[in-house]
Amino acid sequence: MGNNKNGINCECVNAEESVNAEKSANAEKSVNAGNAAKAAKAKHSATAHLKKRPSALLSFTPIALLVIMLVATIRAFGSDSLAGASQVTLIAVSAFCVLIGMGYLNVPWSSFEKAITKNVSSVSSALIILLLIGALGGAWMVSGVVPTLIYYGMHIIHPSVFLASTCLICALVSLMTGSSWTTIATIGIALMGIGRAQGFADGWVAGAIISGAYFGDKISPLSETTTLASGSLGVQLFSHIRYMLLTTVPSITLALIIFAVAGLTIDTTETQEVSSFMAALDGRFNITPWLLIVPVATGVLIARKTPPIVTIFLSTLLAVACGLIFQREALAEIDPSMFKAAMMSVYGETTLSTSNQMLTELVSTRGMAGMTDTIWLIICAMCFGGTMAASGMVGGITRLFIHMVKGRTSLVASTATTGVMLNVAIADQYLCILLTGNMFRDVYDRENYERRLLSRTTEDAVTVTSVLVPWNTCGMTQSTVLGVATTTYLPYCFFNIISPIMSVVVAAIGYKIFRKGEAETELPQCGNTVTAAW
Repeated sequence: MGNNKNGINCECVNAEESVNAEKSANAEKSVNAGNAAKAAKAKHSATAHLKKRPSALLSFTPIALLVIMLVATIRAFGSDSLAGASQVTLIAVSAFCVLIGMGYLNVPWSSFEKAITKNVSSVSSALIILLLIGALGGAWMVSGVVPTLIYYGMHIIHPSVFLASTCLICALVSLMTGSSWTTIATIGIALMGIGRAQGFADGWVAGAIISGAYFGDKISPLSETTTLASGSLGVQLFSHIRYMLLTTVPSITLALIIFAVAGLTIDTTETQEVSSFMAALDGRFNITPWLLIVPVATGVLIARKTPPIVTIFLSTLLAVACGLIFQREALAEIDPSMFKAAMMSVYGETTLSTSNQMLTELVSTRGMAGMTDTIWLIICAMCFGGTMAASGMVGGITRLFIHMVKGRTSLVASTATTGVMLNVAIADQYLCILLTGNMFRDVYDRENYERRLLSRTTEDAVTVTSVLVPWNTCGMTQSTVLGVATTTYLPYCFFNIISPIMSVVVAAIGYKIFRKGEAETELPQCGNTVTAAW
């Protein structure tokens, strides 16, 4: 009787789990189908007006011109190129695309106008977040939150393990929050200050921060890019994440090894200079554990899945309140009126005098106003991406790589290369994810490969490399937030550089890459047969 009872209970449990799993699968399929339909509709509407298809050579011409003009601009203007010269370059190349499109490809102006409008509107929320990040950075710095994190961090983190620790900390925070942007704008700024104080070059520190933040973002189930990459291709979210681990874990492991070795070999600031920096920090700000309430409260808001705009806004308000309580002396240096000083710390430039020149430079802020050049650049980049899409040149580039597909390795390599090139051409991470998946889905289906291989390759190539392109929304944002030029941190973003290469290497080896139906195995469970895939 006992055995029969257990068997009946097991069967009931299995039946209930089966029903729940079916409901969950149906719900997810519905969402995935909706995302796929939207992507297909977007692709059709973007190319329906074309009367001529541009060749691959013609399609690469605007990108080549953009690179040449940006190199000349950076050489002529240096760090001031973002003040307007780079924006003019993007608009000029956009005009070149329109000229080719209207004069040679017979694309009407209305198509360009719609594409540009759609592109700009797609980043509207990102622009608001950027403004709020500027406010957050100013408020966290003047209120003493970032100085407090730096002060305690320098006591805890030894220079020999700083780079590897930075990468791990950012990976953990980003995994929990699902947002590389939020991670870099909060804990990333504090770690940047610690690294500078310990004598590390900006490129190394920023590279460790970005590597960790994008690793966590990539494998977090809370990440928008992870959900988008899997959902738009009809791949179950956790199946997508598990499959990404095969390329993502080796990539971050190699990056951590490099950061660990670098931390042991790079000469850092002497103990006396670190002590001087910490004394100056303690003398300028009221360092107190109470200020840790701000990052803790921010973490709670993120854990409760509060929308990013709301989270950043509330965190800024809390930081301002703490500043009025704990940093009245610092606010008085900005302006005698506490109200005016608090407002200026949020929207404008602030400078606080300290006994250490490095610290003085570190605690100076630009607030919301410091984000205007980046926002201006993003809008111009969206114009460029819109003209490339409307003229059909994006399709011309991808067709070239699709024609190169000869087998499994070339298929993955073509997908990865296309994703990187779209990051360069379109300058928006989300659009690139959708386009890469949409352009290769039929090829993967025809070759009978699983869709999760495509979704993984898209993330390996698009999600993590967007931050390496100076005019991409991600590249511009992180460069502005960290105060480090994209070209300066690019060589040190080892995880972001290794990921697309690792994707191709794993494809060449063929490890865990199956054609449809090959990965299914029969697993007995409580008397029932369950079909499962790794």
